[in-house]
Amino acid sequence: MPADQPTILATSGGYRYAQRTRFEFDALVHHAVELSGAGGTPKVTVLGTASGDPRNFAADIDEAGRVAGFAVTNLHLFPMPNTEDIEGHLLDQDVVWVNGGSVANLLAVWRVHQLEEAFRRVWDAGVVLAGVSAGSICWYAGGTTDSFGPELRAVTNGLGFLPYASGVHYDSEARRRPLVHRLVADSTLPTTHCTDDGVGLVYRGTELVEAVTEQDGKGAFIVTRDGDQAVEERIEPRRLPTPR
Repeated sequence: MPADQPTILATSGGYRYAQRTRFEFDALVHHAVELSGAGGTPKVTVLGTASGDPRNFAADIDEAGRVAGFAVTNLHLFPMPNTEDIEGHLLDQDVVWVNGGSVANLLAVWRVHQLEEAFRRVWDAGVVLAGVSAGSICWYAGGTTDSFGPELRAVTNGLGFLPYASGVHYDSEARRRPLVHRLVADSTLPTTHCTDDGVGLVYRGTELVEAVTEQDGKGAFIVTRDGDQAVEERIEPRRLPTPR
């Protein structure tokens, strides 16, 4: 059952440490499923493109899906796509979750495989597009990234489904906030939507409708340009229930 309109959940979270497995899906992944309106056993496909599709991570994702009661698949593009019909596979899902890593490399590989327009059709069809870090930035016009080296830089060639920039890990990496402010002030980045770790932003179409969080005391922020200065506005996120 697809979402009733194109939906994106862009986050700086989604996983939590577990006792019997390496990690479990936290409230943000569960919220992505909720946004999809899926009944029965939700279908979630995970893309690890930004980290080169590591198979050990895919095995951990399979375990997290089993614990959550989701039908999880891993869509690999390395060394070749693991399905003949990528778009058909994506359209058959309730949620597409994109993991973190290098957003610059992710975008390059997706474009090699002509996925930019495929993802737009999947989004229009009501499959929820979601992800963390690089898997958040990719849906925007751009953002801040360490894809090019230890010093953070701007990336400006995101898919652009959302006409803003993304500021992930806003509270946990000290260089993120001042760089976002500088890049917005000099118009390198457009208005930028930022998330502390554990926070997600829900979009219906291109409209930001809600900030949500899986951790207490966290915030979301909108940074806009005013003259030659950046202005930051805090959005108080709604606390999601912790999955059992």
